Amino acid sequence: MNEPALTNLLFRLADDELILGHRHTEWTGVAPILEEDIALSSIAQDEIGHAQAYYVLLSELGAGNPDTLAFLRPSNDFHNAQLCELPNADWSFTIARQFLYDTAESVRLAALAKSSYKPLAQLARKLSGEEKYHLLHGRSWLNHLGHGTSESRLRLQAGIETAYPYALALFETTPEDDALTADGVQPPESELRDQWLAMIEPLLAEARVVLMKAQAVEGGRRGKHTGHLIKLLEDLQLVYRTDPEAEW
Repeated sequence: MNEPALTNLLFRLADDELILGHRHTEWTGVAPILEEDIALSSIAQDEIGHAQAYYVLLSELGAGNPDTLAFLRPSNDFHNAQLCELPNADWSFTIARQFLYDTAESVRLAALAKSSYKPLAQLARKLSGEEKYHLLHGRSWLNHLGHGTSESRLRLQAGIETAYPYALALFETTPEDDALTADGVQPPESELRDQWLAMIEPLLAEARVVLMKAQAVEGGRRGKHTGHLIKLLEDLQLVYRTDPEAEW
């Protein structure tokens, strides 16, 4: 097993979950309706919990303490796709991003459930049970907005058009990919991407959303991020960095 390649993959998985989970928490108290305050807060809690589970696997591989990995790394050490760090904008963008992300995650978890790295395969099977509810939430809102008013459909279309180029980069290739495939850890990113596209295209069409061709906005997997991540990490890491030795 190529341990550096495995470690790189786990950082991608963990960082995606942590950063998107934090973005979801920003809707707490200001979501359009009370039920969504609760729903998105619950999803955020799940995502951050999933991030912790991946960081624990990293810790077992010698990468460091999970809290240190989450709260003491600078932005250029994060491997999340830029999709996760973008500001929430309006509700339609948040739903578009959640739908694109959760469908991609469902495809990846299904593949990882068969991974040759048994701790990851076991974790993927466990997380899939929670993620199906996240996907159900995103699909429900996708259809609600797509079949609502003309304004809601236009806003959803705009949200998908904004998020889609960044979502393509969830499958950004890295130099470690060949080793992951050779070791049976996961299939090639291109294969996962094609499965994802086959999944989302009919669902978007059902919601009356046109999926335009786009170029992937890549870089996140290599530590290249927007200024939005720097500000997000300042907020996320502030308390821990105040006293890293404190016990809570």
